Amino acid sequence: MSRIAKTLSGFEVYSHVAARFADAASLLMGGFLAYWLRFGSLEYMIERYQWMMLSGMLLGMVIFGACGIYRSWRGAVRVELVVRIVHAFVILGGIVFTYLYFTKTGAEFSRLWLGMWLCSAFIFSVGARTVAYPVLNRLRRQGRNRKGVILVGEVDSCLIAARRIAAQPSAGFDVTSVRLLDASDCARFGLEDCRAFDSEYDANLVSDEIWVCLPLARGNLVEKILRDLDYCIGNIRYMPDMHGLRLLNHDISTVAGLYLLDMSCTPMSGTARFVKAAEDKILAGLALLLLSPLMLVIALAVKLTSRGPVLYRQERMSWNGESFQMLKFRSMPVDSEAAGVCWGGASGKRVTLVGRFLRRSSLDELPQLINVVKGEMSLVGPRPERTVFVERFKHEIPGYMQKHMVRAGITGWAQIHGWRGDTDLKARIEHDLWYIDNWSVWLDLKILFLTVWRGFFHPHAQ
Repeated sequence: MSRIAKTLSGFEVYSHVAARFADAASLLMGGFLAYWLRFGSLEYMIERYQWMMLSGMLLGMVIFGACGIYRSWRGAVRVELVVRIVHAFVILGGIVFTYLYFTKTGAEFSRLWLGMWLCSAFIFSVGARTVAYPVLNRLRRQGRNRKGVILVGEVDSCLIAARRIAAQPSAGFDVTSVRLLDASDCARFGLEDCRAFDSEYDANLVSDEIWVCLPLARGNLVEKILRDLDYCIGNIRYMPDMHGLRLLNHDISTVAGLYLLDMSCTPMSGTARFVKAAEDKILAGLALLLLSPLMLVIALAVKLTSRGPVLYRQERMSWNGESFQMLKFRSMPVDSEAAGVCWGGASGKRVTLVGRFLRRSSLDELPQLINVVKGEMSLVGPRPERTVFVERFKHEIPGYMQKHMVRAGITGWAQIHGWRGDTDLKARIEHDLWYIDNWSVWLDLKILFLTVWRGFFHPHAQ
């Protein structure tokens, strides 16, 4: 085994032990802190609370391991780690409260203490990692705790892998050598140890990591290369080169024992779907309550200045291609679309006096809060389009239908960047797809804040 591998394996053992120790300490410290905050003293701590903390710590270690928290997070997205920690604490809390309920011992413990214990332990656990990871990143930039990688495959795919590794030194990987399927491509690599892959000569490669890098079109070679690498020592991984493909929330999943490469999947599944729905219901409900006086004034203005209903209903397409009736304050005369449906700014020529102000200020969109409460829309997401235009745009704009992998929104990533109304539809779709691929609650809150901060008035509003 190489010196790097020996040092690395020892370091990883210590880091994993340290992570477990930090979580155990977090659960104990969280319990003590919660007890002190709840009862004001630790001097006469009740014994059953000590047993609960000890049992919770041991159970927590098992749950954390089962949730994959102690796997290697080298080069991974840390937000996913935080999400897994949240899941682990939810499971731990669920087991604790279920135990107390069925054993009828819940009255012996303060519910406030239990809640404060889990919250404090979560903060300590995340806080420990928040302190530790910058230290690890600094060590890796200094050349310590790094893994050597041998790249095997086609030149373009290997170049992509090498550039990504070089762009993220904090991930702790170094390309030590390259084995290409075509010897004539070796000149394109600025690496001394780069030569053609030889199934006999390279059968005994030794490295921390061996990555097989091939485009999807050459996937048939993977099995042969893996057979050729049978005697190699190191973690062997396959990196399918999907450069140039539009992927959303790509990952690897297991279904019925089958390994599936998730290429374009909705982020709204499982816990994320519940969190998004809760966010929409709570915030939209509060917004309706606060803005109801303003909406009443707008409704009176629309009713008194033009004949017809106050609200305008329009069929739009949202999540999974489902249609719904989107609500707006009416800004055009009744039957103004009798001659045909217009897209973008063309319909702005027929608005009423009050309607023009409502459109310029985006106040005509406020009734869509009702759509959000009903579960037909979201506060944040791609803007919905009329079904007649969806049929047209899906053939003209690549990736257009992928925007329907989440609920349509009142505002979105495209809108806060100026892509709204009569603007470049392709640019708008690019922003919508970026939002879907990077969705998080924090991104939603950022978009809502910027929507309010930058104001409702916009030059492209029609």
